[in-house]
Amino acid sequence: MSEPVRMALIGCGRIAQVAHLPALEKADGVELVGVWDPSAEVARGVARRYNLARAGTDPADIWADDTVEAVIVAAPDRFHYALAAEALNAGKHVLVEKPLASTAGEAEALAELVARTGLKLQVGAMKRHDQGLQFARRFVAERLGQARTFNAWYRIGDLRPGIEATLFPYVYADAAAGRHEAGFKADRGRYLLATHGAHIFDTVRFLLGDVASVVARHREDGRDQAWQILMTTATGAIGTVSIAVDVPGLPAEGVEVFGANGWLRADIPFPFQRQASAVRAYADGEVITPVLTDGDAYERQIEDFARVIREDGHPVPDVRDGLAAVRLIESTAKAVETGGEVKL
Repeated sequence: MSEPVRMALIGCGRIAQVAHLPALEKADGVELVGVWDPSAEVARGVARRYNLARAGTDPADIWADDTVEAVIVAAPDRFHYALAAEALNAGKHVLVEKPLASTAGEAEALAELVARTGLKLQVGAMKRHDQGLQFARRFVAERLGQARTFNAWYRIGDLRPGIEATLFPYVYADAAAGRHEAGFKADRGRYLLATHGAHIFDTVRFLLGDVASVVARHREDGRDQAWQILMTTATGAIGTVSIAVDVPGLPAEGVEVFGANGWLRADIPFPFQRQASAVRAYADGEVITPVLTDGDAYERQIEDFARVIREDGHPVPDVRDGLAAVRLIESTAKAVETGGEVKL
């Protein structure tokens, strides 16, 4: 058995504490060697919880440590590019939370850096590691026939806070840092399109391939934000993508695809319930409902990242997938602004 990959976690905010750290604790092939966060209080609290000897506030300590092979970048979106670039330049493999970067220009620079260094960069669109969506991808490729139409949806309901309170562990937080961070989310529409669009856009590409064009509309009602997007894929399939945030009701996410020979629907659960997507499919007179039990996509993505490093494999999703998602975010915003079709 190969030695575990020695990883450091950069950024100990909510997503790190409720998703990455519990996954790292369980994942095979990984050794978490330390955590870093701008808040010393948060870093020390997380380190105590996971019995880690190392907790710091300056990632330069990681770059200088030759025993650290890889990093997970879970800092706020605006830091993804700089931290990932610094890590690659320091010789570290990188798993960076979605979106890959704040702009397509930054994402392109990371793609060039990955090509130059030969290091692995995996984007944290962890739903590609969901057993249900992996089944769906195979079904679309092998049995659906030519994809013709699709519908995808990503809805954050106003009941989500209560669900999170039930599922989440206690989260160490720095109140002053939280107030500071809130200022960067003041452009609520832009922030929500990026953070949620990165997921659903990647899922569409995972199942159906590249997107050729988008038409989009946006509506804002107080805190409620909604986007309706018409997409055409490179193979000619047409479909809709709906993103809605803080609307009344339960959260919901999923995708439905209609092809020449069949149909597929995947209902994607709230990820912290740690369940695989529920899939129903039909082709050639047969209805298929797979039973899938490995539901922790965060753990699966870290284990796959470690295997990619040890076996010199190819990351999924890779830096080019991350770039494509950022381009779709920017193209959607442009389509809303111009009212016309934006071609990619």
